[in-house]
Amino acid sequence: MTQTINSVFNAQQAYKYTLRTNSAAQRISKLKALKHAIEKHENEVYGALQQDLRKSQFEAAVTELIFTYAEIDFAIKHLRKWMRPKYIGKTITNLFAKNRLYYEPKGVCLIISPWNYPFQLLMAPLISAIAAGNCAILKPSELSPATSSIIARIIVECFEEQEICCLEGDATVSTALLELPFDHIFFTGSTAIGKVVMAAAAKNLTSVTLELGGKSPTIIDTTANLKNAAEKIAWGKLMNAGQTCIAPDYLFIPEDLQTAFIGLYKESVNKMFCNGASTIDPDIYAKIINERHFKRLLSLITDATSKGADIALGGEMDEASKTISPTVLTQVQDDSAIMNEEIFGPVLPIIPYKNLEEAIACINQKSKPLALYIFSESKENINKIIANTSAGGTCVNDVLIHISNPKLPFGGVNGSGMGSCHGVFGFKSFSHERAVVFQSKLDMTNIIYPPYAGKDWVLKWLKKLM
Repeated sequence: MTQTINSVFNAQQAYKYTLRTNSAAQRISKLKALKHAIEKHENEVYGALQQDLRKSQFEAAVTELIFTYAEIDFAIKHLRKWMRPKYIGKTITNLFAKNRLYYEPKGVCLIISPWNYPFQLLMAPLISAIAAGNCAILKPSELSPATSSIIARIIVECFEEQEICCLEGDATVSTALLELPFDHIFFTGSTAIGKVVMAAAAKNLTSVTLELGGKSPTIIDTTANLKNAAEKIAWGKLMNAGQTCIAPDYLFIPEDLQTAFIGLYKESVNKMFCNGASTIDPDIYAKIINERHFKRLLSLITDATSKGADIALGGEMDEASKTISPTVLTQVQDDSAIMNEEIFGPVLPIIPYKNLEEAIACINQKSKPLALYIFSESKENINKIIANTSAGGTCVNDVLIHISNPKLPFGGVNGSGMGSCHGVFGFKSFSHERAVVFQSKLDMTNIIYPPYAGKDWVLKWLKKLM
């Protein structure tokens, strides 16, 4: 495998100089070919997602396929504008010069994707890389092998490996790839592995985009529509069985609303994910990816209950089918593991609070989250939370939907990520912004050349103009 990796990498390093000259029309043609290939294999993609995660076709369509098609269509529509050199204003120091900003491809890029949304979380950055004119090596997750396999087949149909190549395999493949001096690395995954990727990139001074995760909090205040909040939080928390990087991780709620919220949350769970008598419907509700993650979630619940937490809803588990019922925990202690690591599963800890400052303080004690959700009808409270917290993105009176707008940047901050993706933001992540100045024949620069004797007037003049 090492020989294959090096061979592909060297071929792409040579080809990137040819690829960088591709026109918008050529890049658009490649994006259209990719979309056509995905459409051709759409049913196989659905089958793979069912096999890997037990995703229903409807959920897979909304969160994986339609999302990908929309990303391609948006890039095709706007790519010519994105690629066009940007006119930049003049200053007194280059009064007669022309200033331009060019977007040039970074070169050979590595895209490492996770298992939870294994199709769109690889395709979305790939679309941006193609739009920006890059070569790319793709490393899908070995934990979703069926999806990785169909991705590899789609890529082979669309591209020569000197341009785009998909390499399947376990973590040793990722390790070998990270030793190479890529021009850019785009990684989606856990914060812990993100640190490994960044450390490896630093050895080669490779730029990185890190789409990580963290504990995304939700705040409900006294003015919120509680039924609406319960339904939206249940949907956002339980889609893909909670294995979503921007899923609501834990919930702050006023003390006197906790019992009512749990009742409404249960109603929402039964309506959306059960087939009667509170029985989980496996045709709708996804499974946990593997036994290791199933046991990890079991350990989180066991640790929390051993420290005094109560299971207010759910708690049922079936290891054979890797299914964990939607679970709500109350009386959760802050030193519990579940309050100090990303849950990434269908378990919702509820933290009652007396005042908003208390909830804000608790959020700010933890690493900056990838998302923060606010349910409130009070503009004062909404603005107060936004002004006094930091998060990669935020939704007010909803969850998750900010990721679906390609006109918005999607990304984390510090522990939850670095850099942005989707739309023009993804295009920029895979591009170098190159400043170019075309000097005029009417050139004033020589007034600052030595010798400096008798030029005090120049400094005084520049201080007034700058």
